[in-house]
Amino acid sequence: MRRGSFHDRAVVVRTHDFGEADRVVVLLTRHHGVVRSVAKGVRKAKSRFGSRLQPFVHLDVQLYPGRKLATITQADTVAYYGSGIIEDWDRYTAASVVVEAAERLAMHGEEDPALFDAVINALSAMQTTRHPTATLDAFLLRALELAGLAPRLFECASCQAAGPHRAFHPEAGGAVCVRCRPSQSASVPAETLHLMWLLAGEHWAAAEQILDGPDGPHLMDTAHRLTVRHLQWHLDAKVGSLRVLEQR
Repeated sequence: MRRGSFHDRAVVVRTHDFGEADRVVVLLTRHHGVVRSVAKGVRKAKSRFGSRLQPFVHLDVQLYPGRKLATITQADTVAYYGSGIIEDWDRYTAASVVVEAAERLAMHGEEDPALFDAVINALSAMQTTRHPTATLDAFLLRALELAGLAPRLFECASCQAAGPHRAFHPEAGGAVCVRCRPSQSASVPAETLHLMWLLAGEHWAAAEQILDGPDGPHLMDTAHRLTVRHLQWHLDAKVGSLRVLEQR
């Protein structure tokens, strides 16, 4: 390994062309957070990187740090999660939100192996899931928990009164009771918050019973809107991929 270089596991978040033959590759790494890097000569026909540097690829990478961009000196594929994702619009848009939200929640230059592992698990599950939005929301709720931003879903976020409650407000911290609910709170069925709780805890058997039931689509739609609203409240920047997901 070259002096000053570092080795890590990474997921490609996004890429864009740079110069005549290079490509900027934004990576979420296991031990170095978000790393902006450049792959030199990757667009040449005989590039040693081949097609490895594309979204939804899990890589074993070696990078050499630079002032603005690290340089990818080696990249080997650990797993490719595009299979089953890129051919399905719902899975593709949901997976795009996974990696972009992870980038927003991750710290540049700081390790977060739990967040990285959550991304890997979500992308792996996204290849075959029958419920892409539920798989996405399970990831978002897990990522929010890791960041210390998880919504309360049973106890009142303000007074800790036991639920179930029927109102939700991101600024208050999630579910709120009748006495504590702000005027702008969303009124929601208790079943919606229960579904969110199941997804947050990855209780998939119970969650899928609800999702496959007659009220499943409505409850999932409401749960997704609440999850996204809570996420966007806590992020300084909007998750652009969500706009595409909401337009489907």
